Amino acid sequence: MKLSKKIGVVAVAVGLIVGLAPAAQATDLQGQGASFPALLIEECKVVFAKTTGHSLTYAASGSGTGRDGSDKQLGNIWFSDTAHTGTTARPTLVHIPAAAAPIAVLHNLPSKKQLYLSPETAAKIFAGEITRWNDPAIAKDNNRSVTEIVYRKDKNGDVVKDKAGKPIVLRTTQKNITYTLPNQPITVVYRSDKSGTSGNFTAWLRGVAPTTWTKPQNDTYVTAFPGNINAPGNIGRVVGASSSTGVSQLAAKTKYSITYAEVSYGTKYNLQSTAIGNASGNFALPTGDATAAFLGSATVDAKGIFKFDYATKEPGAYTLGIITYMLGDSDYKDKAAVPAIKAWANLIISPACTDLAPDFISITGNLKKYADAAIAKLG
Repeated sequence: MKLSKKIGVVAVAVGLIVGLAPAAQATDLQGQGASFPALLIEECKVVFAKTTGHSLTYAASGSGTGRDGSDKQLGNIWFSDTAHTGTTARPTLVHIPAAAAPIAVLHNLPSKKQLYLSPETAAKIFAGEITRWNDPAIAKDNNRSVTEIVYRKDKNGDVVKDKAGKPIVLRTTQKNITYTLPNQPITVVYRSDKSGTSGNFTAWLRGVAPTTWTKPQNDTYVTAFPGNINAPGNIGRVVGASSSTGVSQLAAKTKYSITYAEVSYGTKYNLQSTAIGNASGNFALPTGDATAAFLGSATVDAKGIFKFDYATKEPGAYTLGIITYMLGDSDYKDKAAVPAIKAWANLIISPACTDLAPDFISITGNLKKYADAAIAKLG
């Protein structure tokens, strides 16, 4: 699935990467953290080596590992899909928004028909309240008239915005859908590790369905789970796996399962993406245009931490979009590595990388000055 490559409102600096001369002395950087951006990082490492002469070894072990690495300065590069606001965070921590992407609700149903889920239905599935695919709530979502939004684009394929920065709707399409869901139990596959993807996903569940998802967001799924995850009806039906790769592989092996991960994992493991309802009553797939429409309503504080509006009325918004952060430091213990770290930070946020990873979106626009300043603080 090819995603649009620009977000106009939320923004970070784009460094001038192509044409950089290789460094006089190569630096081997060590990184760890979020698995959500792992595919982007893998693509970017090649460009990094070619344009700078430096290298990066990255362990995609979860956002919790990235935050812990930042706390203890284990290595040089750390990623987290949620902001690091805990008490262990170093006072010299710098948040650098690196890229944006949608979290897809991925399923392994035998039919190739498009699945639609309202936010409340999705929350009840992941909360263990809806346990079978032919549940009346799922049937209602998939046997009805739905509205889908198409945004206007320019000759470069970028969404056209009005003077207020809002995307312009080209057309609104209504269609009648029918889907006979199988009478089979739903296997919910969740992230068992401490994960920024889970943190964002449970924040979304809490934001769109607070009466169902009654517990606060947490990077540990079982902590945020609103019921008893070890209840008899959940044993063997609500199961965990570590990392985005782990949940996607398990879902791919488990017929009638559902999980959440970055879109490209669905493509890699032949899982289908779900169309999700938004506050306007419309449905959207995890595309770049729909994700950018949602992220355009986000706000950012002085520390570079984003706050998302899950109740946005933007008609074509896919409200399960996230920002992945590179965690930097203004006081690295390895000062000699700082130039290479800055080169990496400028590269990862640029189209030179995101254009190579089609499920990620470069974020550009009004907040470029903040990102430039954030990268400049690295020292």
